[in-house]
Amino acid sequence: MPDAAFFSPELFVFLRQLKRHNNREWFEKNKTRYQQLAVEPAMRFISEFAPHLEKLSVHFVADPRPTRGSLFRIYRDTRFAADKRPYKTHIGIHFSHGSGKDAHAPLFYLHLEPEQCFAASGVWHPDNAALTRIRSAIAAQPQQWAEVRRRLELEGESLTRPPRGFDPSHPFIEDIKRKDFVASAGLTEQQVCGSKLMQEFTASCRTMLPLVKFTTRALGLKF
Repeated sequence: MPDAAFFSPELFVFLRQLKRHNNREWFEKNKTRYQQLAVEPAMRFISEFAPHLEKLSVHFVADPRPTRGSLFRIYRDTRFAADKRPYKTHIGIHFSHGSGKDAHAPLFYLHLEPEQCFAASGVWHPDNAALTRIRSAIAAQPQQWAEVRRRLELEGESLTRPPRGFDPSHPFIEDIKRKDFVASAGLTEQQVCGSKLMQEFTASCRTMLPLVKFTTRALGLKF
């Protein structure tokens, strides 16, 4: 008997509608749909991913709580933003290191958004101290870093010039200039709504595991 799908195509109908009606009145009227189409299947996905995650690393956490767990809040923080739309128009699920305090720690990530679904891993926008530790690890361990880069293409922002204190002629100076250390693998809406999502997401995480392992250890965390 084939595995049941976690997410329904109706999730993407909901997210497209939310993008057109991004206001509190519409969301309150459709909050039950959000719970049924996003929160409940996400909780089940998080719970069922836990044993797969444990095989990748016992130090990363799958937390199925509906708040302050692995499911990111749909509410945007608009306090200091010019964009005052109250809701995100995607679903984000993160599996972070147990010692990580925020979204900028090493993690595995699933992003569900119309026409832009993907699995991702690594460290996004680390603070200056963490950034320096990762850059220093690349500079000091070029062979280990070469193994990471042999398998993966990295994404995100970079400096235009080498950071101060690093050799501009280092063979990985372009990576040392990076401000993000993230890799991703695209998913279609059909894959997200299919019965093999868990298998495909786990496989993507396993492929990106060398990046997570390197950055986690560079930050002095257990892997």
